[in-house]
Amino acid sequence: METELIKIVDENGTELGVAPREEIHRLGHWHETFHCWFVTRENKVDYIHLQLRSEDKKDYPNLLDITTAGHLLADETVSDGLREVKEEVGIELALSELIPLGVIPYEVVRGDLIDRERAHTYLYIQEGPINNYELQKEEVAGIVRIEFSKFRELWTGKSLNVHIEGFCHTKDGEAFIMKETVGKEAFVPHEEEFYQEIIKKISVYLERAER
Repeated sequence: METELIKIVDENGTELGVAPREEIHRLGHWHETFHCWFVTRENKVDYIHLQLRSEDKKDYPNLLDITTAGHLLADETVSDGLREVKEEVGIELALSELIPLGVIPYEVVRGDLIDRERAHTYLYIQEGPINNYELQKEEVAGIVRIEFSKFRELWTGKSLNVHIEGFCHTKDGEAFIMKETVGKEAFVPHEEEFYQEIIKKISVYLERAER
């Protein structure tokens, strides 16, 4: 995976060349990714769904993250990012079923990792629960849901923790139900401004949908 070729871009998305994934993160080249956040509306309550990263992941194991996300390879377009949805959670979607939230640039520098991404960001919203997740266990250990209003309170500083519930798999493949109260330390440490921007964009859509 570290040898996969990824497009190098500048902050505005202009193509500059290609490089292996390892070099992208070591030297901090800007590159493009695909993010898709899942929200369900159940009994007039909105829930955001997050993945629990596998304990075998090199970066951020056992932390909660974007529902599905991945790098766009050098020869891929944004629509090719849909393969991440199919691979990671087993749901096949068309780009027309998603709501575009724009391109969100962000940077994370932690130790030897310099991650500079232009994230092509989408929202998938469904009435009623999503029950047909089929997880790519090498990548995703589980899926949890959080009341969206509570998720917003956590990342806007109005609360210190949030209740999560969902299902996970052990390394042996056994499934179990997860119900916990967690703080920000349970989430991948994207910048708080990144979470706040995502929440703002999703909130705008949800408010329009209620009218």
